[in-house]
Amino acid sequence: MRILLHDYAGHPFQAELSRRLARRGHQVLHAFFAGDAGPKGRMTRQLDDPATLDFAAIETPGDYSKTNFIKRRSGDIAYGKALAARILADRPDIVISGNTPTEAQEPVLKACRTAGAGFVFWCQDFYSIAAARLLHRKLPGPGHLVGAWYTFLDRRQMRSADHIVLITDAFRAQTSAWGIPEDRISVIPNWGAIDEIPVQDKQNSWADEHGLSGRPVCLYTGTLALKHDPRLLEAIARSGLADMVVVAFGVGKDALESVKARDGLDRLHLLPLQPFDRFAEVLGSADVLTAVIEEEAGEFSVPSKVLSYLCAGRPIILSAPKDNLAAQIIAQSGAGIVVGPGDTDGFVTAAQSYLDNPAEAARAGKAGRAYAEANFDLDRVADRFEAVFERALSARDAA
Repeated sequence: MRILLHDYAGHPFQAELSRRLARRGHQVLHAFFAGDAGPKGRMTRQLDDPATLDFAAIETPGDYSKTNFIKRRSGDIAYGKALAARILADRPDIVISGNTPTEAQEPVLKACRTAGAGFVFWCQDFYSIAAARLLHRKLPGPGHLVGAWYTFLDRRQMRSADHIVLITDAFRAQTSAWGIPEDRISVIPNWGAIDEIPVQDKQNSWADEHGLSGRPVCLYTGTLALKHDPRLLEAIARSGLADMVVVAFGVGKDALESVKARDGLDRLHLLPLQPFDRFAEVLGSADVLTAVIEEEAGEFSVPSKVLSYLCAGRPIILSAPKDNLAAQIIAQSGAGIVVGPGDTDGFVTAAQSYLDNPAEAARAGKAGRAYAEANFDLDRVADRFEAVFERALSARDAA
């Protein structure tokens, strides 16, 4: 098949799926948003990649804003048109699109219909519902109307798709409420890029380069917004228990830089996002890995950083609502400790419990890695996506 796999954010695990599909003989174009500054996987061709794989960084004019609603909306629409143009130029057999803003997804679906391509809606979260809640809070009245428009688009796009991939069975309640037939839905949970994240020694070259070898380290990596509550990370640095290493991008990191400039905080280390080929070493340098999911996060969202953490063989401290899917995975696998959003004391105490008890930390790290090995087999994942593509093409042909 000629496959266009679109992941707006450029996550590592989805890039590795494209590589595996290309190695199976498919012609794969992996598209992503060039203007998204968050963490990325290996988004260029590597020496060992098959000739049937290529990457497309989709660009839009001007600066993309995540904070100005008007600019963000116009940026999303421009992005969708740019991606649609690539679909019309390449004429793939199948397009699968995930993590895509609702108004960017609309021209993508229309381009698939024009090009005769099957369309698979990869639902990582209900973008429209999250946007509706945010807009209703920030713009009472008008925000409700805009949120209703996004929900209308999201529902229509799913109902028009040839097939839908959900990341959890729990999403079925919403798709059922929207009248989407069960036979057009498959559930494939997200996974970590386990083949690219081997367990590393704590004393490794990256740790040496940053003066972290031989020091207790708590580490956060990935996007850090204010909604992720950077005060939790600040609290660990202030506790003196360990060096708090933040390898991140976002306004939350900017806030921590202001705190560090004001108060010193020698044990707070702020670094830019690192190349993906150093990612395993970055995670390996930690004694404890930390993550934060805000109170208003989707109940079933699982940030890709948590899936990567499971691969790294280190204990995880997660601040998140107890009913969040990531919190459930960590609790059920024994890979770490979950505390409630905003529980600063609990977050610091959890870090201390692992730093004071290396045997328990090792047990939790092994449990996380065991979960990853049992659930993140890329060949099984690729098998399931190939089956989805066949079903989507059959639905397209029958339409």
